[in-house]
Amino acid sequence: MYAEVLIQYGVKVLDKLFTYKIPNNMNCLIGNKVKINFANKEIYGIVVNIKNTSDLDNVLEILEVINPKIHLNKELLDLGYYLSEITFCTLIKSYQTMLPTSLKVKKISSNFELYNEYLVLNKNKTDIEKYINDNKRSKAKIDILNRLLNKEIINKKDVSIVYKKLLEEGLIKIEKVRKFRLDNTKKNTVKYTLTKHQQVVVNNVDLNSKYTYLLHGITGSGKTIIYIDLIKKVIENNKTAIMLVPEISLTTQMVNRLYNSFGNDIAILHSGLSAGEKYDEYSKINDNLVKVVVGTRSAIFAPLENIGLIIIDEEHSSTYKQESTPRYNAIDIAKWRANYNNCPLILGSATPSLESFARANKGVYKLLTLNKRVDNFSLPEIILVDMAKEMKKRNMLFSDELKSSIESTLNKNEQTIILLNRRGFSTFVSCQNCGFTYKCPHCEITLTYHKSSNNLRCHYCGYTKFINKICPNCKEDAIRSFGSGTEKIENELKKLFKTARILRMDADTTTKKGSHESFIKMIENKEIDIIVGTQMISKGLDFPSVSLVGIINADETLNIPDFRSNEKTFSLLNQVSGRAGRSGIKSSVIVQTFNPDNILFEYIKNNDYVGFYNYEMNLRKKLKYPPYYYLLSIRICSKNYEVSKNNANKIATYLKNNIDPTSILLGPSTASIFKLNDIYRHQIIIKYKFDDKLFEAIKFIDNMYTTIKDVYIEIDNNPVSV
Repeated sequence: MYAEVLIQYGVKVLDKLFTYKIPNNMNCLIGNKVKINFANKEIYGIVVNIKNTSDLDNVLEILEVINPKIHLNKELLDLGYYLSEITFCTLIKSYQTMLPTSLKVKKISSNFELYNEYLVLNKNKTDIEKYINDNKRSKAKIDILNRLLNKEIINKKDVSIVYKKLLEEGLIKIEKVRKFRLDNTKKNTVKYTLTKHQQVVVNNVDLNSKYTYLLHGITGSGKTIIYIDLIKKVIENNKTAIMLVPEISLTTQMVNRLYNSFGNDIAILHSGLSAGEKYDEYSKINDNLVKVVVGTRSAIFAPLENIGLIIIDEEHSSTYKQESTPRYNAIDIAKWRANYNNCPLILGSATPSLESFARANKGVYKLLTLNKRVDNFSLPEIILVDMAKEMKKRNMLFSDELKSSIESTLNKNEQTIILLNRRGFSTFVSCQNCGFTYKCPHCEITLTYHKSSNNLRCHYCGYTKFINKICPNCKEDAIRSFGSGTEKIENELKKLFKTARILRMDADTTTKKGSHESFIKMIENKEIDIIVGTQMISKGLDFPSVSLVGIINADETLNIPDFRSNEKTFSLLNQVSGRAGRSGIKSSVIVQTFNPDNILFEYIKNNDYVGFYNYEMNLRKKLKYPPYYYLLSIRICSKNYEVSKNNANKIATYLKNNIDPTSILLGPSTASIFKLNDIYRHQIIIKYKFDDKLFEAIKFIDNMYTTIKDVYIEIDNNPVSV
């Protein structure tokens, strides 16, 4: 028997199959990770096919099968080819993406398995009772034997060392039982009753179809209960389900709700888990020990079989798109898997992406609507504050309206969320004397000041530098910080509300393992009065005592040079507004803006998604952006500016002569972040509708740059931002 193996190197010149002989005594399956000899070096690979014969001479043997129990099933192997095709990446990169850290192809796997060791009887009851009668003075040993006779479960670590003598005498033995780090021993079945609106939605989902459904439900309308009810029905049909959430912070509340309904039938997959936890959860799924997988983007590759339902909550979120190779969108992968398994896909959101809502309006997706909150609870009142007027009163961060509302909320023992979608203490540091600004030496962006660590940090490459108030340019004591981040907002709130318990949730405070869970528990237990955070607190979370949401610099995202800036702003503000008043208490949202007359804020104020959709679609049509056109981005990257520029021009010239005339080519131009990690980047954008020539041209360019060392290209089909 011979195996066709894909080796661990992700370079395109080696993106092909190599044949190895399977030793007669080796049990090797398609999808197994194996150790092989390649170019006189021991490396790893994945078996993608097994055949009876080979035309090759002197074929090397496979050295070892790694983790024989774990292998990529046929569905995932097929999915790898699809992923490679749509993202222009190597096949091995596709498979690497599917596997947790501990099982990656190019890494040596450690033994992450843990076991509980239990004492069990090794002789029959008669022999044990005779031994007890003959050894009455050995009280410790007899106690263990009597407990075992009474069917008591005894963990080895819970008894004295005397058990070793019983082992030596052959009276007992050790039985190992696999232990999982994230085991949930409780199943507190929470009873719930669907509202008539929720029941209509559930009744309209055909679990025997492979339709894509768009569930457009306003914040607080009870989408999660619908998900749980549908998953129950799927499990009753002996099938499995995958549910994706956009942020790690959302997995805590979602997992707790699912645990209450399904107990240990759940596995969790997200980047916040340790390598051992990821191995455990993946093993549970691989061994068919669970029925439901919940997690962030990469959980879409879970090796579940017999899938009956896939759910993507907050489907509008840009976090479902991976920004590194392979640049896939989890929604595209979910569609492929739903089609493969003949099961429905549900996309849920209060603010669906324009592409999804357009498809629903055209009948490509089936639209499901929830336009009322559970128990008819009211949506919060939205108040617009003109910060231009507040600045004249020296209110730089907080308007009078927001300060008085926070005070009132504290007096009522209710909670407040303050959103600012920018972490750090200030946005940049500059010299008041000569205008010098600290920039990252590796990236073409300003450094962000973090007061708690007194350093400047690049949020793209991680470069840090301790701040000095003496300007390195003019040598004056004139370095000052400008702008505001969540850290500064937190500090200012502590000055204004000295007795308030304030918590900051952003990428800086949630790096510690388990921080998301502990923070959310603190908020749920009302140990926190004011939560300050970035977009990670804007969607999906359910805190019954939150009655006030304050949004600082609401129009900041409008100033980003991106065709989706309106959509992202509307979604962010609508979602965070939805955190208020979810338990029925009177609530309000204060939106601080320098552009209160912008029509976007009227749609937000009136919770008018459809109105915003129609307005934005009109703009997209005129400007020929999605969903009227598809986009494809090509980045040309090099450590040398001239090399990057010249190759960008060459590629643009080739494309102009080899794509359909109806497609629109923009560029080349410098990328929005021109220099990143010492790499210069130029960009070409292509807008297209139907272009058979385009992908042939892209593949030609991709292959052409396979062997060029001083420049490489990044291809992103349907990027979420340009």
